[in-house]
Amino acid sequence: MTTTADDAAREKSPLPAGETGISFARPPSDGTEEAARRAVLRATDHLLARQHTGGWWEENFGTDVSYDAHDLFLRHLLGVLDERVAVASGRWIRSQRSADGSWPLVFDGAGHLGTTVQAYVALRLAGHRPDEEHMLRSAARVRELGGVAAAPLEARMWLAMLGLWSWDDLPEVPPEIIALPKWAPLNIYSFGFVMRQALVSLSIISAHRFVRPVPFGIDELSAPSDGTDAALRTPAPVFGWEGLFRRANTALRAYRRVTPRPVRRTATRAGARWLVERQETDGSFGACTPITTWVVIALHLQGYSTDHPVLQAAFGFLDDCASWPADGVRKLQTVHGPVWDTCLSVTALRDAGLPAGHPALVKATDWLLTRQTDRPGDWAVRRPRLAPGGWSFQFHNQNYPDLDDTSEVVLALLRVDHPEPARVDGAVRRAARWCLGMQSANGGWGAFDADNTSSLPSKLPFFDFGEYCADQPTADVTAHVVEMLAALGMERDPATRRAVRRLLGQQEDSGAWSGRWGVNHVFGTGSVLQALAAAGTPGDHPAVRRAVAWLTSVQNEDGGWGEDWESYADPEHLGRGSSTPSQTAWALLGLLAAGEHDSDAVRAGVRRLTDRQTDAGTWEEPQFTGVLVPRAVACRYGYYRHVFPLMALARYAHRPGPEDVR
Repeated sequence: MTTTADDAAREKSPLPAGETGISFARPPSDGTEEAARRAVLRATDHLLARQHTGGWWEENFGTDVSYDAHDLFLRHLLGVLDERVAVASGRWIRSQRSADGSWPLVFDGAGHLGTTVQAYVALRLAGHRPDEEHMLRSAARVRELGGVAAAPLEARMWLAMLGLWSWDDLPEVPPEIIALPKWAPLNIYSFGFVMRQALVSLSIISAHRFVRPVPFGIDELSAPSDGTDAALRTPAPVFGWEGLFRRANTALRAYRRVTPRPVRRTATRAGARWLVERQETDGSFGACTPITTWVVIALHLQGYSTDHPVLQAAFGFLDDCASWPADGVRKLQTVHGPVWDTCLSVTALRDAGLPAGHPALVKATDWLLTRQTDRPGDWAVRRPRLAPGGWSFQFHNQNYPDLDDTSEVVLALLRVDHPEPARVDGAVRRAARWCLGMQSANGGWGAFDADNTSSLPSKLPFFDFGEYCADQPTADVTAHVVEMLAALGMERDPATRRAVRRLLGQQEDSGAWSGRWGVNHVFGTGSVLQALAAAGTPGDHPAVRRAVAWLTSVQNEDGGWGEDWESYADPEHLGRGSSTPSQTAWALLGLLAAGEHDSDAVRAGVRRLTDRQTDAGTWEEPQFTGVLVPRAVACRYGYYRHVFPLMALARYAHRPGPEDVR
């Protein structure tokens, strides 16, 4: 894969003549500031032109090709695979292949075994022969990476359903887990929301041991030691979590053989009911394609035919998430993210100086107000008396609002002059009350739940996601909520002060903070510095100084910042990587919040962004700087390259004068 970005600095066209109403309080101090102002005006015009007529902004949300493969697997398993869809999806999957024959998790990343195995099998379903040159190379790369037996659990689950792996070599996922009370360890609500819906679905699929064989084998993907899961064939360790759960898995297999059929049938029916109750109005489950795919299979095994309204609606969502970027090419979007894209766009435009009452901002506010959740979701299990009021990432997701979207939406709404202020104020009050009620006992905020901090789910063999099976409070989400509370004048509120203490306690020895939902320490550190400044932490605070020193120390020679996805697994990559527009902007936003406007580091970062702005007014960024599950699922937010550079340059260009300094 290659980038289309032009890394060479080039002369910019004259300032746009748009009627945005943006003005600057004083003349530019030098050429760097003048270039920043020109870039802000171009980026503003670019972003305004991209607003949907309905008021929102949205661009493609991309991940690796695993989910494109899952879509083909699903359609085969249900007997509805259309040749046109298979061939077109195969073209997309093949186009994302690296030169060595593998498929990575991220742009220009190392080959990932699980993704490569699934992509290869999907191409076989799409009609590619194993003796074709590109397939031979991919099969060889799978063997080099360890073969099918070394692939992550998710890949082998799919292979088992396709008749290419034995269910006996997979961990048991008992459907009776649905009956565990909410206070019991390892009940379904001790998992994060994505893992929760996947767990219930997998428990049903595992109970049925569903197989619909494909008309081919994959012996060519087997390394010499393949054939069984060696880890399950060796004796379980006497001590430790691995040994405990290995022995539990053996017991569950024995339990499977003696479980009365009525008990198992009751459990799978209860799981199916639980899933159906969480279908969104757009037909999705979890408002994303991977979870919808798992749920559709589980419900089909429970007797839901492909023409049942529940499955018809689900397929409608999956089809809606498919795009055809070229003739005969089909790719699947993992999730729609208009709420996130819209609130960040509003904030970026207000940073740029767009008047608060501009029609585009009012229209965006009108749309955002229609997206606020008005009924309890799974979060209410831990907060049953808390009234709803959050926002979700997607068009339709009443069950799983999140603290990140909610805080950023409020920050955007507070900066718009809307003709119905009482309507906006009511929505903001509901959101603030919900956020305060979702604070965890340790002072921080997770993304979807409060106090979802059990370490037990990470020990189970059901997933390969480690500590990310739960929804631990994180520095980045906590920082965004703190920033929101400060904007509401609550910087001295006990909840805010407790959260600030939590953030200060999470700072790493290097001076950085890790990022859960953006890659990685550059994102976390930039987010926390903005929150600390908003909450009144002085710029000379030792924690702020240490963070500034760290950001400055990892700045690239070209003036930008970047951090490789591998930093989640290898500390050598922390803060290190090729410069990207979004990560450069994150670092600049943090440094500007810390009072570093006139530093050499900030000026170099600003020049990096202004030099790399395209003539269209945006930036090119093929890299994946977003995260769904660290070390497992990366993502590319299409709008990050638009909004964050605009925010950073705007906050630099609107230089604070002496009268603005507190």
